[in-house]
Amino acid sequence: MTNSGGLKARLFMGLIMAGIALFSYYSKMQVNPITGKRQAVTMTPQQEVAMGLQSAPQMASEFGGLYQDQKVQNQIKNVGMKLVNNSDAAKSEYQFNFHVLSDDQTINAFALPGGQIFITVGLLKRLTSKDQLAGVLGHEIGHVIGRHSAQQMAKDELTNGLLGAAVAATSDPYSPNSSGAIAQYVGKMITMKYGRDDELESDKFGVKYMLQSGYNPEKMVDVMEILKEASGGADRPSEFQSSHPDPDHRIAEIKKALEQYKKTGKLEW
Repeated sequence: MTNSGGLKARLFMGLIMAGIALFSYYSKMQVNPITGKRQAVTMTPQQEVAMGLQSAPQMASEFGGLYQDQKVQNQIKNVGMKLVNNSDAAKSEYQFNFHVLSDDQTINAFALPGGQIFITVGLLKRLTSKDQLAGVLGHEIGHVIGRHSAQQMAKDELTNGLLGAAVAATSDPYSPNSSGAIAQYVGKMITMKYGRDDELESDKFGVKYMLQSGYNPEKMVDVMEILKEASGGADRPSEFQSSHPDPDHRIAEIKKALEQYKKTGKLEW
């Protein structure tokens, strides 16, 4: 087969693979019953719950296990469940539980699919009020309600499918690494963009749930300042290169949401 014929065959195969990946992605579209948004997800809510419960022990072990102070654990659970029970999160099929991790060096919080939520002692020690804690936990609840993990899995499947199509279509068998490296870089940029959008949506969820539960949503701005300081301030990576939005960007969006609520009594999605 000539080089021209081989290239045409690879391009044809790449187009077929890309078409299959796109069809598979869009066939997963469902309407989120809480947000009303159409999104591609790979699992049912029950499967998300099962995955979260199965993954929780491993998550805890990665951060030194659970913090061995039951009083602190109970305090976090109380704030978390107040947010759930007083918001539309209570209408979901998810099983929420809240855990403090022993890691005092990592400044972070995490949400597994289905409702298992973690906060490190490192972040907890930097918070000075229940309102700030509610901002952190409300944000993580938002990730669960927004089905961001299931949605990300579907996007990863699409990205991997398109990467495979790009490699099949453009790889030179005598120089296989060049196009593959470019395709992988593009795939990473796609994934990062999705991550930023999810973080901003979860911030708005946090504001909403704080309002519904009687916490001061303006304290969410304080949380962003804490994360900004923990990220290294001016030395942090640019927003485009980060999987999370710039803290200043998040603060601006939170303030915009609060102003919207003051004017209209509701938040728009």
